[in-house]
Parts: sequence; structure tokens; C-alpha cells
Amino acid sequence: MHTDIPTRKDVERLMSVRKPGCVSIYLPTSPVPAEAAAARIELKNLAGAAIAQLAEAGMERRAVRDIEEALDAVVDDEGFWSRQGRSLALFATDAGARTFRLPNRLTGMVEVSDRFHVKPLLRTLTFPQAAIVLALSQNGVRLVEVTPDDAPVEIEVPEMPRDAASSVGKASLGDRSADRRIQGAEGKKVRLRQYAHHIERALRPRLSGMDLPLILAATEPLESIFRAANTYPDLADPVIPGSPDELSNAELAAASRAVLDELYAKQLADLRAVYAERVPQGRASDDLGEIARAATFGAVDTVFLDIDTTIPGFVDDETGALTLDDADDAANYGVADEIARRVLLTGGRVLAVRSDDVPGSGSVAAILRHAV
Repeated sequence: MHTDIPTRKDVERLMSVRKPGCVSIYLPTSPVPAEAAAARIELKNLAGAAIAQLAEAGMERRAVRDIEEALDAVVDDEGFWSRQGRSLALFATDAGARTFRLPNRLTGMVEVSDRFHVKPLLRTLTFPQAAIVLALSQNGVRLVEVTPDDAPVEIEVPEMPRDAASSVGKASLGDRSADRRIQGAEGKKVRLRQYAHHIERALRPRLSGMDLPLILAATEPLESIFRAANTYPDLADPVIPGSPDELSNAELAAASRAVLDELYAKQLADLRAVYAERVPQGRASDDLGEIARAATFGAVDTVFLDIDTTIPGFVDDETGALTLDDADDAANYGVADEIARRVLLTGGRVLAVRSDDVPGSGSVAAILRHAV
């Protein structure tokens, strides 16, 4: 599977575009090259629907032709279609097209407006699938960076001990101390604690400033011993089971996905609990008009968006007043997208999730910074 994940800056740049004829297309794809033909046909169909909307809106013919050529260039790019993820996001204007190949599967859709429809893209920011894995055993230690769109990379850490025995100056953990006080099972635990503290001191400057989950691949008793020594605030509770000595970096990365899914599920459950707690206080809402106004005035702390639902309409730039339309056209836009843009620009958090994970009774819900 090949992916190129958008960064937050990429999303903010897309959100800042304002010009007639912004085309946004999403479609499911496949990393299997033999299945690319069907996706290319679907893209051509969606592109045709976008061009029809532009023509119906009376857009200048040359601009429509430029957009059509930009879309056709993607459809006809053989090399591009040989390397795909599970979904494709495409954004085009008369100035050209930008694509992102995504690891999550999205519903096919086409949107045309004076701005891009980025809400489905926000899923990759909500759950970024990135982490640091610490593979830890008596025989050695590895720090592996996991990202959604590249192979795992082993990170060199200055001063990292080679193994438990050498970290305490012994040929093996069974060696007795000179005064014979450190020996047996208790002596081994003492040396493992020393080993864990050496690792923690080596990691501290390397992990400083990071906000990625640190996932342990370790067995007992070393797992518990390292947790007691650890000072990194984002050490994950779930662990990759089994001996890490038997796992390659690629296998560690694959195993970390399940841990990340568990972490994200807990984060989402915790936020839904906060939402439920704040509803009686007037600090949470699933009323779309109220959320639009709150987002306009910077009052939204966290917004939940159903990535598969589009609500066409307009949000007033000054008042946040909401106007809904019955159907998409080349003038209106997805109001949930616009709410997301305003939340991000005022320092809030945007969670693009499936419909079952949106609290309340609608496709948008928000935790507010204060009652409005």
C-alpha cells in the first residue's frame, strides 16, 4: 500500500482556498494494481459530474476546460495508479490538481463550490497512526518510529545501553556482586531496575518535545520495571505482547496498529463522556445552528463530525448564521467543513469519525469552552 498523508498544514492550506470552481473528489481505491481500473473509471465518472456542475453554474468555459484537463491528467497517469492506498482524495481548480492517497477507506463523493470539501480528509488527522515503539528485553533495546505512510525506522539513541548485563558492567545478570549481596532473583530485579533507569535517561533527550504515543514491546518483569522508571508522559497502557527479540521492525509496526486503535477508542470514549457530562451545563450541543455560531466566535473546544455526511448550505462569515440547502450545487458547500475550518483556526480540536461515534442525535456535535 502506498500513501501520502496530509499534514495539518496541508489541510489548513486547502481550507484557505477561496475561488469559484473548487472540485473535491473522494473515492475508494485499492493497493492491488489489478483493481486500479475500476477506481479509474469511477474517478472519470465523478470528474464528469463535477464538470457538469461547473457548466450548469455558468462558469467561464476556459476555466472549466482547465479543470477538466487537470482531472484527466490524474485519470491518465499510469504510474500514479500503480501505487495506491485504500482511498484517494483529489482537489482541483483551474490552476491544477492535488492528490492524497489515504490508508483509511472513504465513501466516494464529489463536491463543487468556492472552497474545498476537506472533512473526510480530517480522519487522518483525528487518528494519525503514528507512534514510537520501544522494543525492550534483557538482550537488547530498540526504538522504532512508526508512521502511516513510510516503512518503520529504527532511531539511534546516544548512550542507549546494549543489553541488561553490560549496562551494569556484568557478563550476565546471574553474576554475583563483589560483596555477594546482589544475587538470585532479587539481585536480578535490582539490575533490571538499573538497566531501565539507564534506558530512561538515554531516551529523555530524544523524546523531549514529542507528543506521540510511546508503545512498549516487552514482557514481565521488565515491562513493569520500565514503567516505574519512565518519565515520558505519553507511555501507552496497552503493550505489544511477546518477546520483541523475535519481532522485526516491520512486525513491531504492524502490532502497534492494534495498540493505537485501542488508544484512539479510549480517547473517543473519554471525550463522549465529557460531552454527556456537559450537556446539562449548556456546554455541549448537537444543534447545528448553535455549533456554527459557537465556532464563528471561537467557543468550540472539540467538534465531532460524521465523515460520511455532507450538509449543503452556507455559514455567515460575521454572525455564524446557518442557511441550509436541499441539494449540492456549485455555489453552496458543506457547512460541517466550514465549521471544522473555524474550529481549527481558533485552536479547537476536530474529530472526523463514523456516525456511531458522534454523540447526540445529529451528524455534528460539539463540546463548548463556555455556554453560549
